Amino acid sequence: MRPNTLAEAIERIRSGELRDVALAEFVDTFLSADAAAQYRSIEQEPEITNDVRLDALAGAIAEYLAKQHRLGRVPKWVYGANRRLDEPWFTTSSTEPAMQEYLAFSSPAEFRSRNIFTEERPLRRARARA
Repeated sequence: MRPNTLAEAIERIRSGELRDVALAEFVDTFLSADAAAQYRSIEQEPEITNDVRLDALAGAIAEYLAKQHRLGRVPKWVYGANRRLDEPWFTTSSTEPAMQEYLAFSSPAEFRSRNIFTEERPLRRARARA
């Protein structure tokens, strides 16, 4: 069963589920919901995991989804200090300076502001709306 909330997805990751699987399933749930249910799915703050990357990523995901889907508000918890990284995290395995420069340029603001550098359209799913 897919997680209904981002908090549930983060809890599953804490329990040992693969991060990419849990987050992909959450995004599928989010995309299939109406706007009210979409907001409810990101409204509850996920517990802090002490995995600084995962904690920052949760904040970036919630803010990004709220803005991309024009939900009208962003949960306040995403702005917490523990939702930002002190050191840059490039989500690719490439250490090529050109790739890192590209990611630094193309990353959405919701990720870049947390020191997370990723692709231009993170969370894109195969059956996602264009």
